[in-house]
Amino acid sequence: MTQLGARVLVVEDDDTAAESRVRELRRQGYAARSVDTGAKALRSHEQSDLVLLGLDLPDIDGLEVCRSIRETGNKPIISVTPHDTEMDRVLALQAGADDCVVTSCGAREMAARIEAVLRRALPRPQPHRFLRLDPLRIDVLTREVRLAGEPVALTGKEFELLCLLASRPEGVVSRKELMARVWDTSWADSSRTIDTHVSSLRAKLGAPTWIITVRGVGYRMGRG
Repeated sequence: MTQLGARVLVVEDDDTAAESRVRELRRQGYAARSVDTGAKALRSHEQSDLVLLGLDLPDIDGLEVCRSIRETGNKPIISVTPHDTEMDRVLALQAGADDCVVTSCGAREMAARIEAVLRRALPRPQPHRFLRLDPLRIDVLTREVRLAGEPVALTGKEFELLCLLASRPEGVVSRKELMARVWDTSWADSSRTIDTHVSSLRAKLGAPTWIITVRGVGYRMGRG
């Protein structure tokens, strides 16, 4: 399971707020849906990877819903409270929430918090030690890159960028995922740094065709 595409259940009794949150999460790349009561949340949370739990619910106290979900396992839960007070945060965390945010939390901050919680909760699959795209060979364990037998000196971020692209030789990796996985951020304004690192990688690999730009989407591996 990768973070992008993760299933998020929004528990919110305000239809307008729920629709807005679901729409924004889908735009961010998540598979989001909503329910409007605590009872529905308890019936459907197992089909999600993370629960975004509004604590102000019409039928069951939100903290009780949080405790009940937590009792079933380690499902990631982010509580959403209308009151930005220390006591609200303490009660939510004590009830089993992994994080607590205020209802007015903006879309970017919410996305960053979801990504942070999912990073801790969802283990990433271990890659194969060697990635080969002849004549390029990447040793994931020693972080050594060789091209036609000759070593290629890369910075840490260049190596991580190359590894991510090479691990999906037939696929396209979006700019958003590159920022999340390599730079640990969701801020779109920082994406210019991707272009700089791609340019440097192309130069070090000796050919621009090693990394192909997919306009409006991201990048994919090519061949030198």
